[in-house]
Amino acid sequence: MLIVLLLVAIAFIVISTTKFNLHPFLALILAAIGYGLLSGMPLNEIVTSVNTGFGNIVGQIGIVIVVGCIIGAFLEESGGAYVMARSTMRLFGEKRVPLVMLILGYIISIPVYADSGYVILTPLNRAITKKAGISFACTAIALSLGLTITHCLVPPTPGPIAGAAIMEADLGLVILTGFISSLLVLLVAYFFVTKYAAKTYIDPSPDQNDAEIEKKVANAPSAFKSFVPIFVPLILIVLKSVSDFPTNPLGEGSFKNIVGFIGQPVVALLIGMFFSFLLPKKFNSEMLSTTGWVGKALTSAAVIIMITAAGGSFGRVLSDSGIAEVLKDSLSKFNLGVWLPFIIAAAIKTSQGSSTVAIVTTASIIAPLAGVLGFVSPMERALAVTAICSGAMVISHVNDSFFWVVTQMSGMSIKQGYKFHGLGTFIGGLTSMVAVWAMITFFC
Repeated sequence: MLIVLLLVAIAFIVISTTKFNLHPFLALILAAIGYGLLSGMPLNEIVTSVNTGFGNIVGQIGIVIVVGCIIGAFLEESGGAYVMARSTMRLFGEKRVPLVMLILGYIISIPVYADSGYVILTPLNRAITKKAGISFACTAIALSLGLTITHCLVPPTPGPIAGAAIMEADLGLVILTGFISSLLVLLVAYFFVTKYAAKTYIDPSPDQNDAEIEKKVANAPSAFKSFVPIFVPLILIVLKSVSDFPTNPLGEGSFKNIVGFIGQPVVALLIGMFFSFLLPKKFNSEMLSTTGWVGKALTSAAVIIMITAAGGSFGRVLSDSGIAEVLKDSLSKFNLGVWLPFIIAAAIKTSQGSSTVAIVTTASIIAPLAGVLGFVSPMERALAVTAICSGAMVISHVNDSFFWVVTQMSGMSIKQGYKFHGLGTFIGGLTSMVAVWAMITFFC
């Protein structure tokens, strides 16, 4: 009966958010309460589970998401994102525009939400694509896939952070496994856009000329300053994970304690945030106000946090209902291993469109079953999270807001959107999962 109720709860989340446009926050909270009631949990225990699950997630990742959004806002508003684009293009050459846009999307999506990143960079993408004389189908999809890869796979983007928190996985290890998987996806995506998407010509028709772009970046920070707020937190978080290895590679003294402190995700991102305050050419306190850049970032972060926390409530109710024991014998018959979280996440993503909701929902389902499925060691849990995130890439189509951003801003038809962006996300998610499967097979 609990298994049937779980399937009903998932169906409710998918149908209510897609068919009836119910906000994912309400869908997840209602699913949690409904599941608790129908499963026969005591009424007071349902309330306790919902509150505890919600509070635990906010406590673990609330500040991290807020600070990440603030870094993204300062990069966007200061023009730092444009400077990163120009410096990347100079590094790889103006003739390698698809590679430039792929890598740029990959980097920008770490602090900036994928939809926003696409909007910010499309004018520049059109201009340099026109100058290079190639199809906009190639570079537009290179940008969309680059944004999608890190949006789904590499913390501190919200989805992977939420998945790591719910699964109680080491964030540094999730960054490492997600990064390794993402490199393979980048390689496959590059061949996809250059050998497949490039064959269909779409005129870039730039809406900004070089002079207008130069004007926009005139007051922007240097490339080095623009990259620092992104890479410093990532390096600090990974260093902490390395220092926590049983072999104690960084020793056991005060240096390890310092690294352990500044490598905490909250502290690492706060350090990155302070670096982002150096991006504006003329800093003023209005930027930190409720109506300034920080206020804008907090508004964006609030929605993400509420959805993620509601997923925490759903997961806690599932855990407290005892479903893990019920599923233990059933799942042992199917030797799916790490493919199970991938399949569930892919099904939810394809059904309702949001990668973040797919990650949060799947992690909430898998977390109580982690021991049953064999995700016991820190590396196994990290790879399970990356498997979930890989599934959350599959597949972006008409129920995904990012699909419409890509098609409308690039002048593609819906058919072309499926042909390029949709197929690209499917191949990307599957490629990432193959990398996860290889890592868990050979290293765990």
